[in-house]
Amino acid sequence: MTFNELLEKVRTMAAQKDVSDKDFLAVQVNITGKESGVFYVEIKDHKIRVEPYEYIDRNCAVTMSLTDFNKLLDGKLDPVLAFGTGKLKVDGDAGKALEFSRILK
Repeated sequence: MTFNELLEKVRTMAAQKDVSDKDFLAVQVNITGKESGVFYVEIKDHKIRVEPYEYIDRNCAVTMSLTDFNKLLDGKLDPVLAFGTGKLKVDGDAGKALEFSRILK
């Protein structure tokens, strides 16, 4: 899987999510490794957007390898376990990162 394929996967998943009960959440995702890249997921005004840019005023940033992030999306990697084993790094509000992972499930 390439970074662009992952980005499209996240966009497809995000389009299916009901975020009508969420006001605001902005998470930057940093993908490391051979297929590295940056994108953000923003929930604002009860709508979700996924864009391939950095987000300066974010709640948090999560950093993972492409393989591990894909496993997280597929439900094959628990976010708490990933954080505990160092596969997932969080810069900023860890509670918002957990909220983000619940939205993606």
